[in-house]
Amino acid sequence: MHVISAMARRLRFAAPALLCVPLAGCSAGHEADGFINPRIMSAYIPLFRGQELVLGAWGAAVALTPDIAVTNDHNLNLIPPGQVVARSRDYDLLFFRTEGHEAPQFGNPRLGEPVVAYGQGSWHDLRDAKGAVSQLNTFVVPRCQDCRDQPAFTYDADAGEGFSGGPVVDADSGVVVGITFGFRNEDEHGAKQMYAYDMALVLDEMRRLISNRPAQ
Repeated sequence: MHVISAMARRLRFAAPALLCVPLAGCSAGHEADGFINPRIMSAYIPLFRGQELVLGAWGAAVALTPDIAVTNDHNLNLIPPGQVVARSRDYDLLFFRTEGHEAPQFGNPRLGEPVVAYGQGSWHDLRDAKGAVSQLNTFVVPRCQDCRDQPAFTYDADAGEGFSGGPVVDADSGVVVGITFGFRNEDEHGAKQMYAYDMALVLDEMRRLISNRPAQ
């Protein structure tokens, strides 16, 4: 199915576009006890920008190789300019240099699959959100007039701001199946439908933009 234009206009980035006051309850998800396995812990990269605790912006990233990580392109302001390697025109993806991280295992999302997403809270705390894959092969409108459609999958979870660029992980195996990039509220109770790129797309885009760096 395709996300119709009106729906796509309601799609929100999973990190605040403007500075946010933590005391106003900006953090999504729930305080995490830790990661599902050590490889996710090693691959996960918290992102934050702000001079004070009361103002800031935050998100997450994931190592794809020992020296290359991915986040959303709308997190550009959270990445030091000298670390940026490539930015995708067609997808909300940005690749940057990193070190000291281990790439996790990657897999494909499955309909109904239980997942846990990871992101950052407004107090620099690790957050998680548990849910399930609700749609495969949905599409978000292109990022520009000449850009490709953006294939995505959705998962229903209480995630949101701060989860942009973070991993979506199979709750049973601990395999990373996607990278969160947006969400929209489904009903008056605030239930969210999260949007993510599957890892096949992410790794293909990395290979296309950084052809001399094979994915692990």
